Amino acid sequence: MTHHIATDLVGGPFNATIGPTIAASVDRLVRCALDGLPQMYRPDSRAFVQTVRGVPSATGPHLVQEGTNLRYAAIVALGLRHTPEATQRRVLSGLTAAELSAAVAKRAERDADPGAIALAAWAVAEVEQRHADTLFSRMRDMLASGDPLPTIDVAWMLTAAVASAYLGDTDDVVTTARDRLLAEQGPTGLFPHALPPTALGRFRSHVGSFADQVYPIQALARMAAVRADGAALTAANACAQRICALQGEAGQWWWHYDSRTGSVVEGFPVYSVHQHAMAPMALFDLFDAGGDDHRAAIVTGLSWLTTHPEVLEELVDDRLGVVWRKVGRREPAKAARKLSAVTTSLRPGFTLPGLDRAFPTTLVDHECRPYELGWLLYAWLRQGTAATALLTEEASRA
Repeated sequence: MTHHIATDLVGGPFNATIGPTIAASVDRLVRCALDGLPQMYRPDSRAFVQTVRGVPSATGPHLVQEGTNLRYAAIVALGLRHTPEATQRRVLSGLTAAELSAAVAKRAERDADPGAIALAAWAVAEVEQRHADTLFSRMRDMLASGDPLPTIDVAWMLTAAVASAYLGDTDDVVTTARDRLLAEQGPTGLFPHALPPTALGRFRSHVGSFADQVYPIQALARMAAVRADGAALTAANACAQRICALQGEAGQWWWHYDSRTGSVVEGFPVYSVHQHAMAPMALFDLFDAGGDDHRAAIVTGLSWLTTHPEVLEELVDDRLGVVWRKVGRREPAKAARKLSAVTTSLRPGFTLPGLDRAFPTTLVDHECRPYELGWLLYAWLRQGTAATALLTEEASRA
């Protein structure tokens, strides 16, 4: 039995017939994303919501929109760029991904969020093939100030600068962002949550989230690919090797890590976007840059969406067009994370006994955010990448 990614979704099938296991999962997820994103869009303001929540009703669950998020709109533009124009217009109520990107960039010029500024510049470069001068000027100021910055935001600045390097002069942003990341990488390859990490205080300075690992892997790999930077590729490889070594038996990408010791601080929640989008996206980019091959870990991580031993409930809802956000603990106010951060700050590597009994991992968060679906499209629909090779290799074994 074989399977083809639908031509109406990606503008043409992959270059080879694809085996059913991974390809069928990806095909289902892509369809889910393209059904779900229109329900998260606000055409009157060309904005994407912060989230949609599943709310029960007499006729079955329905989705309720909450808030707006500029970062998420930029990510959706990056993902939709890899779909046909007709699909973009269907999702965006008549607009294209380039038109969405332009609207995002205009707002980002007046926004104080460094992450939104970096993502907007990245989208402008890849979606519009344009250099965002004003946005890069603001990034230069932020990096030059020496003020603490989130690791994620610095990684996005580096990725944006690499993406825009052939459109304008971004050398200084590339160098400064790269150096700030490498200066704070831990001895086992993991990154803290902030640069410098001391900005978080005594009990959190050692903690880095999964996002704090994958976005630097992606940024450093892309830089290494275009600049032949051996140190950047080594750093990306080290981080990827560590998170893959720590991956759960069922493919779980854990939540919080100790950047000093390379151990897990707190595993839960397990976020669906880590499994289907963020890990694949970063590890594919690493492989494409000449780094290590972690595609087996990608496959294992993707399989968690259907196996998830923590809960029986399905996480992919085809009718609503969502992938439920996470499986977490039944706990008050992120108690397990806070307790684990404090205890590991005082005693590295220590795991609180009885944590799973006190706070069982049985809670499904019935929420889905636009960026999760945007990254899903971005990870799997880019042609000529490691994603294509993975699916083609599966076909050869079928």
